[in-house]
Amino acid sequence: MDTSLIIILIVIFLALAFDFINGFHDTANAIATSVSTRALKPRTAIMLAAIMNFVGAMMFTGVAKTIGGSVADPAKLDNGLEILVATLLAAIIWNLVTWWFGIPSSSSHALIGALAGAVFVGAGSENLNWGGFTTIIQGLIFSPLIAFAMGYVVMMILKWVFAKRSPHTVNKGFRSMQVVTAAIQAFTHGTNDAQKAMGIITFALVTANYQDNMDVPLWVKIAAATAMALGTSVGGWKIIKTMGTKIFKIEPVNGFAADLSAASVIFGATLFHLPVSTTHAITSAILGVGSAKRFSAVKWGVAGRIVIAWVITIPIVAVLAGLIYIILF
Repeated sequence: MDTSLIIILIVIFLALAFDFINGFHDTANAIATSVSTRALKPRTAIMLAAIMNFVGAMMFTGVAKTIGGSVADPAKLDNGLEILVATLLAAIIWNLVTWWFGIPSSSSHALIGALAGAVFVGAGSENLNWGGFTTIIQGLIFSPLIAFAMGYVVMMILKWVFAKRSPHTVNKGFRSMQVVTAAIQAFTHGTNDAQKAMGIITFALVTANYQDNMDVPLWVKIAAATAMALGTSVGGWKIIKTMGTKIFKIEPVNGFAADLSAASVIFGATLFHLPVSTTHAITSAILGVGSAKRFSAVKWGVAGRIVIAWVITIPIVAVLAGLIYIILF
């Protein structure tokens, strides 16, 4: 069997493995609030998220093209497949480590950082598209800030609208509405996160001359959507616990506000073909909602540790990917 074919099969396997891990690593993004408020039973919530992840993943490809072509030009890399192997191994390792410790870090940061590090070491800085890389980083940085602001504003509006209603009545109504927002959140997760694996696989196909553009083949869409849906069905209980209980005590109206805010930010980014961190979006929205409820109610120590994980992810995985490339190739 041709060596390049073997490597591209390895890349496809690793990309789908990353997508699967991304599914159970980021399941909490869509369902943590609805599970913590008991709007949905855990198993029901996970299956809902899996289905909506799949649907969302099948409907858009703009983010995939950004991932596959903005950090580096696959057509110009003679060793592109090897770079992708190092990228995916680094991202997978980081995802598993953060999942094990229950840290809601960003799979998007891990993948982008690893790709940049592997390209830098494997092909040189001249092959790294600094403009495209910077644009992606800006999206990753600003999206959680926007989600925080939206969460705060939406929660303040809800507090004003329902100020004269009893908390019990308000939460009873919003508990049912959380089922809808959880489904929307899972859908938007699929529209953005599943495309990252699609972009990597398409990058590999262009590098190996199996196609000459970044259009995502149907079989790639189906494979990536299925891998993420299967991963989501497994669930990520450690991260669900962190997201749903350790930041602040979430009530149904808070969960609704957080899910709606985060989903709006993620879907907006998808429409602009920008890869963003669904983890950052929902966590920041939860922080914003908690701040609007009562600033002192937020456990800022936990939030601080999450933010630290956000900051260190890209440099750590970039170095890790570079080291893996050196060791393997």
